[in-house]
Amino acid sequence: MITSPAFAGKRYAVLGLARSGAAAAEALLASGAELTVWDRQDVARAPFAGRCTLADPLEIDLTGFDGVVASPGVPLNTHPIADHAASYGVPVIGDIELFAAARGDLPPHRVVGITGTNGKSTTVALVQHILQMAGVPSLCAGNIGDAIMAQQPLEPNDNGTGVYVLELSSYQIDLAHSLDCEVAALTNITPDHLDRYAGFAGYAASKERLVAMQGAQHLAVFGTLDESVGAIYQRQVERREEGRALAADIDALRPLQPQWPSLQGPHNLQNVAVAVAIVEELGVLPAQWQQALPCFRNLPHRMERVCEEFGVLFINDSKATNTASSAPALAAFPPDPAIHGGTARVHWIVGGLAKEEGLGGCADQLGNVAAAYTVGEAGPRFAELLTGQIPAVERCELVSEAVRRAREAAKAGDVVLFSPACASFDQFRDYEKRGDHFRQLVGVFAELPECKPTDFLADDAA
Repeated sequence: MITSPAFAGKRYAVLGLARSGAAAAEALLASGAELTVWDRQDVARAPFAGRCTLADPLEIDLTGFDGVVASPGVPLNTHPIADHAASYGVPVIGDIELFAAARGDLPPHRVVGITGTNGKSTTVALVQHILQMAGVPSLCAGNIGDAIMAQQPLEPNDNGTGVYVLELSSYQIDLAHSLDCEVAALTNITPDHLDRYAGFAGYAASKERLVAMQGAQHLAVFGTLDESVGAIYQRQVERREEGRALAADIDALRPLQPQWPSLQGPHNLQNVAVAVAIVEELGVLPAQWQQALPCFRNLPHRMERVCEEFGVLFINDSKATNTASSAPALAAFPPDPAIHGGTARVHWIVGGLAKEEGLGGCADQLGNVAAAYTVGEAGPRFAELLTGQIPAVERCELVSEAVRRAREAAKAGDVVLFSPACASFDQFRDYEKRGDHFRQLVGVFAELPECKPTDFLADDAA
């Protein structure tokens, strides 16, 4: 785990003992901090009994405490801990802020922070994949993988210093105050999680804090320069050294995209462009990332190529929990003149617990859809919206029924796309369970070309 003498003798309260909270508590204890911990669940508190104080921070005097370490799941806009801690002048922080405080005691390293409404997980995975293939010591943490404080510190090697690649949600950024990433990236911003913020402007301001915490000499990469992100980009251009705010060069990479089977669609082109800008800043050569991208395997449930059956490709995009996520997935498979005379070829399984009204950006991609199979609570509404807009709409309710009908209807060259554009909670515990169900229904993960770090030895020598 990551420990630091910076915490020795200090007093902290940890609120929430799930994955990141438990890791933070263990790291603080190992660092010699005086600790009070709390979780509503007895089973979560049990490992800390007898090792520190068990008490709800809301019910104790916080005088003399150095911080309350809150879980990202604690809604700071409504939870009373924010006001309670403020009344004692105690900051509410998260595990990412603890990591930032510990950095001075770690071996030489760099930190990449990636945020955005959509694409951050894939971009983090891409950066990690490329770094691994280049032999650079690296790990993923934050909103992906193991909690950062549970990780073993990275050691430099002949290929460079270690790189911590952090996926950061707005909730995690809200709890960080001093994280100065050597490279930070903002993929995009679309409305989401608005129950935690004072409207869209508040949500966008949370995302902006990641790049605002950086020193002016460090690099910020932007995946898009639309209205919401463009204003942030311009502010960063004005405060930074020349060239230290960078728009990802999507157009330069577009001709190469056919070489990346798991990275199709405009959203993945954006993800790759951001990832390439990041790794080049870290010293990775073009020849290295060009060899790495064709054998990248998507994260589960994010445009995951599950299998190909009789020429029909099955895609698990269960992570698409809003229309902004599903729209680029639909755009990834346009009609092809060489397939069925250029007619639509996407069989779209859509529905669940809707987060919004209407089709959003999906409405602009309906020319790619041959048929829709509506499921879940929002299924009837999607059926109404899509009827007359695409060639066929099938009301299915259950994912199993939708898969059966799509499988029967699809022909060689078609794509069965499970991109629900909705939350999962009407029928499944989370999007992972929903995606696992789809994968079980259609088959096993398709094999992709194998990548090995030794592939790059010749390029490194050049």
